[in-house]
Amino acid sequence: MIVVAEDHDDIRYVLKRSLERAGHRVVAAADGRTALAAIREHQPDLVVTDVDMPNMTGLDLCRAIRADDTLRHIPIVVASGSLMPGDSRAEDAGASATLLKPFVPAQLLALVTRLLPPRVTSES
Repeated sequence: MIVVAEDHDDIRYVLKRSLERAGHRVVAAADGRTALAAIREHQPDLVVTDVDMPNMTGLDLCRAIRADDTLRHIPIVVASGSLMPGDSRAEDAGASATLLKPFVPAQLLALVTRLLPPRVTSES
């Protein structure tokens, strides 16, 4: 499962749909505080977060995840239009990877595949 934190409805919808079409279960949140509650509740395999959001920024969300012993192992992708190439704020906050907007869904999916542990599939 993946938690997506994005305050823009249209971008959140595209992220959720792209990930679901690739076979992932997705919980979407419109701000960082709601996302943190969802992360604590669902213990996702990965988090995708925007930087500029109300209530709690994506960078603060990263810091909160990394400060929690039960969550700190979760990979975090920071997807942002406000970071410039070479900006280390996401990495400094504990992000596993940064994806600069605008990006195409294939870029996100490739990053998610790289960060997620391999899925165990059962043959029937």
